[in-house]
Amino acid sequence: MTTRNKSFSTRAIHHGYNPMDNEGALTPPLHLTSTFAFESAEAGGEMFAGERPGHIYSRISNPTLDLLEKRIAVLEGAEAGLALSSGMGAIAATLWTLLAPGDEVIVDKTLYGCTFAFMRHGLAKFGITVTHVDMTEPQNLATAISEKTRVVYFETPANPNMRLVDIAAVSKIAHARGATVVVDNTYATPYLTRPIELGADIVVHSATKYLGGHGDVVAGLLVGRAEQVSQIRLYGMKDMTGAVMAPFNAMLILRGLKTLALRMERHCANAQAVAAMLEGAAGVARVHYPGLRSFVQHELAARQMPGFGAMIAFELDGGIEAGRRLMNRLTLIGRAVSLGDAESLIQLPACLSHSSYTDEERAELGISDGLIRLSVGLEDVSDIIDDLAQALEGDPVRAAA
Repeated sequence: MTTRNKSFSTRAIHHGYNPMDNEGALTPPLHLTSTFAFESAEAGGEMFAGERPGHIYSRISNPTLDLLEKRIAVLEGAEAGLALSSGMGAIAATLWTLLAPGDEVIVDKTLYGCTFAFMRHGLAKFGITVTHVDMTEPQNLATAISEKTRVVYFETPANPNMRLVDIAAVSKIAHARGATVVVDNTYATPYLTRPIELGADIVVHSATKYLGGHGDVVAGLLVGRAEQVSQIRLYGMKDMTGAVMAPFNAMLILRGLKTLALRMERHCANAQAVAAMLEGAAGVARVHYPGLRSFVQHELAARQMPGFGAMIAFELDGGIEAGRRLMNRLTLIGRAVSLGDAESLIQLPACLSHSSYTDEERAELGISDGLIRLSVGLEDVSDIIDDLAQALEGDPVRAAA
């Protein structure tokens, strides 16, 4: 079923699937198979040669994954998609395909901890230069980019401190020098930001987060031009990483996409209310949330995102120790390192998700020791606010760790 001209929610539920082609099954079939039979030796040979469409082996493609890939591509406004085993699988497969020894990748100052480790301690071992640039000012990229720059990579909003990058402006600068623009869109999801439509070339996701939405699957997705996605499938995924998504996980992500718009609307509304409460709370030094007028990049956020997401970063007057005390006093909000679940989750990046940075690297790249990351869930917002309020007031419900 082709739904490219339909609304976001309709595409998320219907695109690429017709129940009448599958014995009327409203839910797409789950294809739990490792390999596929050929109708003839000639047909198999044509598939291996790329002269005939079809599935050969589930490390390369699978009908359940194929539907998910079509659906995420249409939601992101891209030609093609690729399903992988994790967000890091999507990032690694992409960069192993695009980069070679002697090349340079320019990245923003702030990156998710495992992405930072892969760049700084992985790619760099193989003769690839990793250059950090403050991309909140696009001119910094124009100054730093060189003839060796093959990829410009960033997150927006960035994990964990919510920095934004002007996708259109940065893409224009990168393309003028022949570089490929790769954007991690995990925080925003295609419901809030579609980087391809703003000029980016490839978009990657940890589908574990909002796209799955239920905290029960680990998965990754990427989208881009069909030719480039095919290269990543056949080289970066098939040969270099083997980071293949299981069909059952694809089914779970397809389920999550059906409610993505509804969930993101509730996530955003809850986060806006929580951010406003935190901004006026005693002991909170600063709040980083794109929906607040005090947010330094609020104008860019309003231009680039129709909603402001569910992630909040904030700092307490007492730094990391105050953060630990706050976390240990919470009774509803979970202490965990993921995000995008129905449950609200909180963590200290310096100790957990971004612990792969040294103290000096965190300071250099804008992640303070006392920064707290809050993923606002789908609970009644008054209960989330009440839990934060009692924790900030200092009545220790739990013994501090």
